[in-house]
Amino acid sequence: MLKKWDLTTIFNSWNEWSDSFNEVKKQIQQLKNYETKLGEFKSFDEYYTFNENLFKEIRKLAVYAHMQNDLNTKDVHNDKKYKEIMMVYSDYTQANAFSRPEKLSTGKDKINKFLEKSKKLQEYKFEIENLFRMQEHILDKDKESIIANFSQSSNIASNLYSGLANADNSSEMVTLSNGEEIEVTNSNYRKYLAELKNQEDRFNVFKSVFSHYANHKNTYAAIYDSRVQADWANAKSRNYSSSLESYLFNDNVPKEVYLTLINTTKQNNKPIKKYIELRKKVLNITDYRTYDRFLPLVKSKSNYSYEEALKLFEKAASKIPGEFNEYAKIALQDGQVDVYEKPGKRTGAYSTSIYGYNPFILLNYDNSLGDVLTVAHEAGHSMHTLFASKAQPFATAGYTIFVAEVASTFNEHLLLDYLFDNLTDNNEKIVLLQQAIDDILGTFYRQSLFADYEYQAHKLVEEGNPITYSALSTIMKNLYREYYDLDLENEEVKEFVWAYIPHLFYTPFYVYKYATSYAASLKIYEDVKNGKQGALDKYLGLLKSGGSEYPVDQVKKAGVDLTTKDPFVAVINRLDELINKLQEVL
Repeated sequence: MLKKWDLTTIFNSWNEWSDSFNEVKKQIQQLKNYETKLGEFKSFDEYYTFNENLFKEIRKLAVYAHMQNDLNTKDVHNDKKYKEIMMVYSDYTQANAFSRPEKLSTGKDKINKFLEKSKKLQEYKFEIENLFRMQEHILDKDKESIIANFSQSSNIASNLYSGLANADNSSEMVTLSNGEEIEVTNSNYRKYLAELKNQEDRFNVFKSVFSHYANHKNTYAAIYDSRVQADWANAKSRNYSSSLESYLFNDNVPKEVYLTLINTTKQNNKPIKKYIELRKKVLNITDYRTYDRFLPLVKSKSNYSYEEALKLFEKAASKIPGEFNEYAKIALQDGQVDVYEKPGKRTGAYSTSIYGYNPFILLNYDNSLGDVLTVAHEAGHSMHTLFASKAQPFATAGYTIFVAEVASTFNEHLLLDYLFDNLTDNNEKIVLLQQAIDDILGTFYRQSLFADYEYQAHKLVEEGNPITYSALSTIMKNLYREYYDLDLENEEVKEFVWAYIPHLFYTPFYVYKYATSYAASLKIYEDVKNGKQGALDKYLGLLKSGGSEYPVDQVKKAGVDLTTKDPFVAVINRLDELINKLQEVL
């Protein structure tokens, strides 16, 4: 079994990559041939074909370089190549800056007539519809060109964060109370927090990781400030009232979805308090800390090999026959998954893709039950990509992040149910109930908290207040009191968790989508599980629809209305049910 990526399916070598890279640079210059001509059908039609092929190749180059860099963030060559293609992407954006204003000046009626004449152009009907929806926030050619000039600089915060959090973040040796020395990394520290019985040992492991963020608190705050300032500058330039509005508007997501999520979640924290009290009682911990949350309530099987994880997910997926089961196997085939942690490798997990190629999954697998679920989670993303790519042309195959996490968390629900139904040991059932509860806390409550944090941090800048590490930590401490009823003043380094979360730096206003997607997937999964008429077809329809519709509408067609608080309340009620069930079996 090949447990590493086989990237030769994309490019055989860096030399082949460089040949394509040089050709792309030449083709970018040819975009100017279409400038001032998009009002003519022939040029408009040719532009879309040329631009699609060019963008496909740029993405292919970028994804390859990004993946190579993630395999070893300490490799200077990989880092250089990734930065080179991102600079070329910036050149492409600048060279293409004329297109949106020119399409708008051509007019919707005239362009609709163009679409009637070309089957290829019809693939871009939704994109063009969306373009005219966004018209009030699109600037004229000269202003778009100026903003395009700064597109590369907007990535500076992400690049700085990546360098500091990954390449410059080394492992630490921790001496335990029994004299044993262990090497702690960002990827394995949770495993130790789940295994170590001594609370002081757990604190020292936790501190070894989070001290990095505390020691560099001013630098992380400065990096985050540049990220937030860039967001606000872009929002103001494009006539948005806030950074949040600018991000939500791209997906046509009503602001009330975001605000209803965070308000509903923090106003319903009684189940969390009940769960913490239950854990304190079972674990005999009077002074409960955040680093105690990984402790299992009972002893169970501690290791699941990667091969076991594959078999478990395969059996769970087989409950849904046909295309679903077929794509579940393709998503995890040899060469598509880079399984284990290694020095310099990016932490975490993700699925990434290039149109026309099978998607790739990055893991840092450490044999835990949580990692078994991560396999199912990332397979969900890859399956979504496979469904969308087969059903949609390139123009509409790319789905939004808003719906992306529906597929991933659907798979988690599926696997958890399979495991629970097939276990006879009471302790293993307790472990699974804890996993299901922790899943809701991590995916729904925790992400809602971080979404609230982003909202408040961006408001600091929008209201003319400075961003400092102290201001960011104050927001975080207040939110932990509101959501969890936990006081971070009692924990030496936890307040710097804002610096630990990469999404806050890489993709602002992303994390709320974990929570909304979880709420949507729970409802969809329950409908499929209970055999509700048409539920499976609606779900597969969602996966196949790619990016051909607005995400809130896609989810609504699948049976969930996220413009109401009902889906969020349902998750909270589900959490309460699971905690009650856990109390019964303990």
